[in-house]
Amino acid sequence: MTGKKWRRAVVLGGSIAGLLAARALSEAYDEVVVVDRDELTDLMGNRRGVPQGRHVHGILARGQQIFEEYFPGITAELKAAGAVTGDVAGDIRWIMDGVPMSKGDSRLLVVSVARSTLEAHIRRRVRALVNVRFLDRTEVVGVRFSPAAGHVTGVRTAERQEPGRRSVIDTDLVVDTMGRGSQVPRWLEDHGWPAVPEDRTQVGLTYTTCQYRAGPEPSPGDISVDIVATPDNPRGAICARIDGERQIVTAYGILGDVPPTDPEGFLDFLKSLSSPEIYQALIADREPLDAPVSYRFPASLRRRYERVDRFPAGLLAMGDSVCSFNPTYGQGMTVAALGSLVLRAHVTGDGPPDPAAYFRDLARGAVDEAWRQALSNDLGFPGVEGVRTPEILADQRYVGRVVEAAQRDGEIAAAFARVVGLVDPPEALRSPKVRNALNAD
Repeated sequence: MTGKKWRRAVVLGGSIAGLLAARALSEAYDEVVVVDRDELTDLMGNRRGVPQGRHVHGILARGQQIFEEYFPGITAELKAAGAVTGDVAGDIRWIMDGVPMSKGDSRLLVVSVARSTLEAHIRRRVRALVNVRFLDRTEVVGVRFSPAAGHVTGVRTAERQEPGRRSVIDTDLVVDTMGRGSQVPRWLEDHGWPAVPEDRTQVGLTYTTCQYRAGPEPSPGDISVDIVATPDNPRGAICARIDGERQIVTAYGILGDVPPTDPEGFLDFLKSLSSPEIYQALIADREPLDAPVSYRFPASLRRRYERVDRFPAGLLAMGDSVCSFNPTYGQGMTVAALGSLVLRAHVTGDGPPDPAAYFRDLARGAVDEAWRQALSNDLGFPGVEGVRTPEILADQRYVGRVVEAAQRDGEIAAAFARVVGLVDPPEALRSPKVRNALNAD
């Protein structure tokens, strides 16, 4: 026994959100068990349970800060492993409608690294915690309720290599981090609990990725070149330097516009963007390291657990199980990190965590602002269905003015980067300094 507050917590899913949940829970539970269907090794390769793992991933600035808080020195470890670091506003070339943003000093660190490398380093740190153990190659097939059905008391599992071999893990708390495909909402309904309301924004996104041998172009000295899709130019791409002396190029289209997976078609798609920089760099005799591969993302999804009027004790959720964002905004891992802080506060407080209070705090402290930003951006594309409230339309107009000013003013670009990075609140873009800059135009 380690003298923690509670006996055992079980985390469903061993990806980034699950690892962060395990780290938070380790402060309050004698034992934390992470259950995942994949074989969880410390190898740096991609794994089946993360089909989007080969594509570019972004750690927003607030996420990087939380990772470093949980795992001191991990940024230096990633850098030693080949990750590329710099300033969010000073070392990334943001291009919108063919016009680059001005460079600024945001005082925020960006870490560019392959998703598989990041996950392996975090998993190694979590595995080193004495009260955390991994149960891999194991399928979660349900949860067990108390006889009165008001409390979750266990997790039902099946071994992947022997599906007929099933068992139950007794637990004080279950945390669902199985992602947007989680079956937990269905299991709840099967046991008579209310359906979890959902918000969906159909974006019809497809992104296609190819890796190349690193070279000086595009934009020497920059960590990445991000050609952002806009309503006037609804195609985008990111070319980022990552570990392994590679450049990862992810191109994306929305509403059914699919970047091709054949090499020639992929380059033609890049040629059609609002800026030629990435295309010109790749046709300059750049060596591809693999074949292009695509991933489809039909809709952003938010499960409104905070609106459920009845919910069993002993069960919580976080990460993509609660909210799965349009990945072009790079919010997912950072929102999971913010959610883990909410989880930590509730499991280390007085008494067992109350689901209603937890989900309210999760919405306010982790999800609401990121969802607002993503929804406002998505609804800026005329073909995306959704209610464009007066608040959203006003926000779109104002942010549009900020972006135009950021193309001329590095300080405005830095302020914008801090808000998009979920470090500063949105009110920071309405400070007297920013307003004065907008009014001077």
